[in-house]
Amino acid sequence: MRIISGKYKGRKIYPPKNLPTRPTTDRLKEGLFNILQNRLEFRNIKVLDLYSGTGNISYEFASRGSLNITSVDQNRLCAVFIKKTSLLLNTEINVVQSDSINFLRKNNNQFHLIFADPPYEIQDKVYKTIIDLSVEKLLTNGLLVIEHNKKINFSNEPSYYMNRKYGDSVISFFN
Repeated sequence: MRIISGKYKGRKIYPPKNLPTRPTTDRLKEGLFNILQNRLEFRNIKVLDLYSGTGNISYEFASRGSLNITSVDQNRLCAVFIKKTSLLLNTEINVVQSDSINFLRKNNNQFHLIFADPPYEIQDKVYKTIIDLSVEKLLTNGLLVIEHNKKINFSNEPSYYMNRKYGDSVISFFN
């Protein structure tokens, strides 16, 4: 796993093998950030990274200058790894060990961008909950981005905006 652009471009991150994660591929990550850089000024945004896993997306935002990043994962090993890596990169990422849906229900902050990469095997109703709760947490002109399996189609969701496919994975955008 590597950081693809910004201050830490090319920096390799070595997560422990025992983390229960499926890191976002470099190809998908590059596509995502190419889309986002045309819409957002990274330095001035509040980012929420749900189901953070290795912290891959959070590090990419930090590398591109985002100063307000919250990374949420319920797995203790993942949260510890993200905190350690954040210190190694000398960047501040607010790491929260929590179930992402509970975090959305209890947290009152709003964000310019929410990225969610839940386990692909979750049920459709969980995706619906993530979308509904996240859209409520978006600031004006904010974006929700969900990484998911290509078998899932969100085009009927009222807040759906667009999607991009990368192999078996898709990123869907909501506002």
